[in-house]
Amino acid sequence: MKAISFAEFGPANQVLKVSEWATPDPGPGEVLVKLCTTGVNPSDVKKRAGGFPNLLDDGAVIPHSDGAGVIEGVGSGVPTSRIGERVFVYQAQYARLHGTAAEYVAIDTLRAPRLPDNTAFDVGACVGIPILTAHRCVFADGDVAGQWVLVTGGAGRVGYYAIQWAQRAGARVIATASNEADALACSEAGAEQVVNHREPGWGRQVVEQLGGSQIDRVIDVEFGANLPELLDCLRTGATIATYSSTVVPEPILPFRTMMFMDLTVRMVIVYAMPETAKARAVADTQALLVEEGLRHRIAQTLPFAEIARAHEIIEEGSVRGCVVVTL
Repeated sequence: MKAISFAEFGPANQVLKVSEWATPDPGPGEVLVKLCTTGVNPSDVKKRAGGFPNLLDDGAVIPHSDGAGVIEGVGSGVPTSRIGERVFVYQAQYARLHGTAAEYVAIDTLRAPRLPDNTAFDVGACVGIPILTAHRCVFADGDVAGQWVLVTGGAGRVGYYAIQWAQRAGARVIATASNEADALACSEAGAEQVVNHREPGWGRQVVEQLGGSQIDRVIDVEFGANLPELLDCLRTGATIATYSSTVVPEPILPFRTMMFMDLTVRMVIVYAMPETAKARAVADTQALLVEEGLRHRIAQTLPFAEIARAHEIIEEGSVRGCVVVTL
């Protein structure tokens, strides 16, 4: 099979190589998926750039966690009825070397749930990290019905789905965005109000736009950078669910202030979610896909030969939404 791999850390156009690999055999409890698409996420880019120094200790890596395709084979313990099933793949390159940047992947059957027939494979490549992260952030700490939920970076990969999960669950959503196009995307996804997170004092603007009401729950994309503004708009007892802190990777917490606000901070990463949470997120996602009840923001779709460019687009931060590579 053809695969993209890297055996050293560095720029995408220098270290990502196309080569021939043996097609894997599905082991016990595994399925063999012929991939049609692979999704590129910030975590994939960080791994290739050297963010996990021990990653290459056991050999070259085929990157990417997310993708979609068709099951062509099954290992022992998996019913043969799964052969021919359309699936999305998630968590493919976690605690293992070989992800979805290849023509085939052999993976635990749980990590290859059914992709509804009405759902395109490019959408299937977005279901993993973006949709499941958003689901966990919204629902990990209880019912959001009737609450004010703030989604920072609402036009991004995770934020765009978080708005939709929260709004469909009965929350009232306010989002942040930095330009008119992104603000429109947030509104189309279900946000009632949008503030510009490039403007100083946007936390106070949130409260003003809500007529003095404060935020019950935040789904946050830049914890360290956004925290000072969040403290200006959260109610006592609020929850912050955050999945990234790139600009300020080691935040310093104003402990006394946060303690007297009785705040809860939840840090979310798909790989460490409880299996029950993953199962619920997958089932809820499949149900909405069948209903065509989710909007999708696919920023760019590129051919396999341009996978390095896909990595560069993520690094540049020049687009909002999912970046998909076709095989």
